[in-house]
Amino acid sequence: ILFLFLYIQLSFAQIGGKNAFEFLNLPTSPRLTAMGGHLISVMDEDVSLTLSNPAALNEKMHNRLAFAHNFHFAGIQNGYVGYGRQLKKWDFNTHVGIQYINYGDFTYADQLGNKQDQFSVRETAFIVGASKKIAERLTAGANLKTIFSNPENYASFGMAADLGINYQNDSSNLVVAFVIKNIGYELTTYTGTRFGMPLDIQIGISKKLRYLPFRFSVIAHQLHRANARYDDPSKESETDIFGEPIKKSAFSTSVDNLFRHLIFNGEFLLGKNQNLRLRAGYNHMRRKELSITTFRSLSGFSFGFGVKVNAFKLDYGVGYHHLAGATNHIGISTDLGSFFNKM
Repeated sequence: ILFLFLYIQLSFAQIGGKNAFEFLNLPTSPRLTAMGGHLISVMDEDVSLTLSNPAALNEKMHNRLAFAHNFHFAGIQNGYVGYGRQLKKWDFNTHVGIQYINYGDFTYADQLGNKQDQFSVRETAFIVGASKKIAERLTAGANLKTIFSNPENYASFGMAADLGINYQNDSSNLVVAFVIKNIGYELTTYTGTRFGMPLDIQIGISKKLRYLPFRFSVIAHQLHRANARYDDPSKESETDIFGEPIKKSAFSTSVDNLFRHLIFNGEFLLGKNQNLRLRAGYNHMRRKELSITTFRSLSGFSFGFGVKVNAFKLDYGVGYHHLAGATNHIGISTDLGSFFNKM
């Protein structure tokens, strides 16, 4: 515990854009995309949730296999493949997965702009994780990640871990989660300069309503940074009719900073076996950092759905990042036990 607190103190100065392996914080499934990018306090059969919180691993994920692919901006694509397995002999729930991103192909050019050849940029993480009940309502879990990055002829290799703990109260349909993500180190560097990991400390709460098929969640993220506001030196300040800069009050700034730490989302669970799920989320940080003040847009909002067709679950999520467009995330998962009863 002392080591973790010391590490967190050293990580306060790390902000977006100054870390290696930033792709680790991308949503790994359409469900996460549809719900604002993060969901750590839900425990069901969705094995892709284990990358958000290893403590979400549970017996319902046994023999579940999931594939997901995200069509990001400018030809960038990222995805995830995962499989869950319960080890009854040792009373552990485990999973393995691969998270990847492909930034596309780029063209070499000399100082005169003459095109010569092409190169690609890819990053991959191999994940293994496990969880175990440590009390009647408490589950603890951990992920271990081996990460490779290969832009052109450069290479970087790193190791990271996620630690999570969940409190689950079945009688009240309540789950409270605490996660420390991407504790690690860049073992080999691109050019000798070592970057930090995209650390994220999160607390989440999910509650399923008793008389309505709806579950809402509130996720607090980036808790290792007191100030989540981004100071953009190139942003033009607003002025009044006399040309004087308009300064926001300290209260307004504090409220804005508070909500940048929060993600709100909800999910309708329709049908006897919840075969249809409708989702929506709002990420205030994304909206403030990527919206254009002179134009209205859906930046920060996200939507999606999931439907069960026979033995398969199909999911779709759309996340609005900017006025220019949105990311489209698709996925499919199934229970291999329905095909191989002896597994």
